[in-house]
Amino acid sequence: MDRTLDIGPLRSLVAVSDCGGFQRAAERLHLSQAGVSQHVRRLEAATGLQLVERHGRGSRFTADGERLLAAARRILAAHDEALRDLAGARLEVTIGSTEHAAARLLPTLSAAFEDVDSGTTFRYRIDRGSRLREGLASGQVDLALLLNAADRPGAVPVGELELTWYAAETWRLPTPPDPVMVVAFDNPCELRNRALQALADHGIPAAIGAEATQLAGVQAAVSSGLGVALMALEEPPAGMVAVHDLPAPEPLMVYVCPRDGLAPEVTRIAADALSAVLRRPRDTRRLAPVS
Repeated sequence: MDRTLDIGPLRSLVAVSDCGGFQRAAERLHLSQAGVSQHVRRLEAATGLQLVERHGRGSRFTADGERLLAAARRILAAHDEALRDLAGARLEVTIGSTEHAAARLLPTLSAAFEDVDSGTTFRYRIDRGSRLREGLASGQVDLALLLNAADRPGAVPVGELELTWYAAETWRLPTPPDPVMVVAFDNPCELRNRALQALADHGIPAAIGAEATQLAGVQAAVSSGLGVALMALEEPPAGMVAVHDLPAPEPLMVYVCPRDGLAPEVTRIAADALSAVLRRPRDTRRLAPVS
């Protein structure tokens, strides 16, 4: 048999599935959309089968495409594991974290891994939770700290992340029926969901006053007086104070989530270190109430 299934096109095929389309797959793989499409066409030429078909405005995998997708995941897992084994002392492990978890948890986590004499290099990636999940699926992230991730296979709960409302110093609670304006990350976001749910549970009308894709954008909008935001901060930035006039939200559970095939020892070290830091009570002396 002279036909070959190359690793690059197989990785593109899996990315199309994991990301939900060609454009997002191209962004994650740092390719053009045309390049991803060409990879899929190469696989179709090699197999003699139609793998993707038009479906409405988008596309979907055919039955043959689904079969090749399952095989591609197995091939890539074996390929990547072989590279990791051959790398030996040059093994690299990528740790992913959301911005909210990073400030409080990554210093402890990095210190714990530095104490491990394993010859492994640990790298860190700060990103949105949804993109970290994609990274775990593709193998670009080895271990991720995620919020409310009980649905992930192998996820280990390590403790609760306490949340606090923050606003500009000039912010005042609106008079009903005026809604509380909320500053939030754009969807999907566990903090956004928890903020709106906490207000809804107490019958407080709310609306999204501003959205951002990064923590710095959320904090800038809050400092500008555009609304309140639910955050997990050790110390609020200048111009922001804690708000105690709104219902206290339930904390979010933090999970350590390994990719398939990650050495259990790496997950154990991370879980032990993070459990210890999340058990410590937060210092709330700096949290000034809004009057």
